[in-house]
Amino acid sequence: MGLSTNFEDSTDRRLLKQVHDNVHGNIYLEPVSLKFIDTEEFQRLRELKQLGLSNMVYPGAVHSRFEHSLGVYWLAGKAIDTIKTCQGLELGIERSDIKLVKLAGLLHDVGHGPFSHMFENEFLPRVFNGCTWSHEDMSLKMVDHIVEEQNIDIDTESLTKVKNMKEKKFLYDIVANGRNGIDVDKFDYIVRDSRACGLGCNFQFERLMESMRVMGDEICYRAKDYLTIHKLFATRADLHRTVYTHAKVKAIELMVVDALLKANDFLQIASSIRQPAEFWKLDDSILKIIEISNEQELKEARDIIQRIRRRELYQFCNEFSVPKDKMEHFKKITPQDIICSQKGGVTLEEEDIVVSNVKIDLTRGRNNPLQSIKFFKDYDSDEVFSIQDDRISHLLPAFYQDMIVRVYSKKPELVEAVSEAFKNFQLKTYGINRFITPDSKKQRWS
Repeated sequence: MGLSTNFEDSTDRRLLKQVHDNVHGNIYLEPVSLKFIDTEEFQRLRELKQLGLSNMVYPGAVHSRFEHSLGVYWLAGKAIDTIKTCQGLELGIERSDIKLVKLAGLLHDVGHGPFSHMFENEFLPRVFNGCTWSHEDMSLKMVDHIVEEQNIDIDTESLTKVKNMKEKKFLYDIVANGRNGIDVDKFDYIVRDSRACGLGCNFQFERLMESMRVMGDEICYRAKDYLTIHKLFATRADLHRTVYTHAKVKAIELMVVDALLKANDFLQIASSIRQPAEFWKLDDSILKIIEISNEQELKEARDIIQRIRRRELYQFCNEFSVPKDKMEHFKKITPQDIICSQKGGVTLEEEDIVVSNVKIDLTRGRNNPLQSIKFFKDYDSDEVFSIQDDRISHLLPAFYQDMIVRVYSKKPELVEAVSEAFKNFQLKTYGINRFITPDSKKQRWS
């Protein structure tokens, strides 16, 4: 007999598992959730730092995807409880719906790779050209794997709903909202990440949680909360700029990618993405495995990791922001582009240079994400509408995406030569010097 998951479990908190979270306070875990939490596949999330390598710059950013997943579980429950209280009969929300939404929140990141998004966005595309693997797809496979491997007794219909709620689409939007970008996943990580990095966060998700309303199977918001929603997207973009894509964090990520690439043939790291039974064994500890190994095949990878430990990082040369009128047809800059812009002096090789093309937006690329959000005037009105920025304030941004090109030298002695080649490239491309800093960095940057 498998482990039974009764979706009509009692909500009496005295009968639930209590965990104290440093963001949300006491979180209460129901038996159905504990069936998944108390598995090696879910416990793996403790070994995945939420912000990957950001703790190398922000020492407090050591929180994991484990606590983030518990936070999303908890907020998903609060959100659906709020909707049920106000519109439960109207929407036909059942107790089983509440359990399933919370379970979807709990398991949304169970298929995540190591080092935050670096694994799927930087490492895998270098191993498999045109790789379309995503942690979202792996999460779906991992849920099936956990159910089968751990003999969790959950009916097929409920399992399907956990992975993709096609009916009552608004239920799934609570956790991962592909329609307007507002979901409890963002609510949790924005507050959690800001706190861990010692940054202020004046975005209050509680206001949106308390006032949201389902209209036409879509979660809508009061028109008066327009600026609060804008603050959500602006805070997220600020975290990307100051933490997730911090220039030094990216330098370390680029080094880790190189280390993993050099270790991949021997350790077969990338091959683990094919099967959940192998993938769950992969976490951030892969760096330590490489570092302490005596295998000659891992020496080059070990040397790179040793450089990181000793803070002998790839050296930042300079950066520029791609002009707005060039964004639509922008092609990623490569080391070869920089090398082709040399004008004498030291002869650079492609392996001497790393280019990082960093895209930061408000979740909708060059488009205003608030145009995807449906608003209502008040609770007595059934009319939904969108709001134009210029009707609110002329201080809101007129553009919604940045593309920043950064160049690094792998060798300190080549910083000046790489910087000069980079300068020649952007002068040739744009006709003017668009560097954020006027002079190249000739000193050790660490």
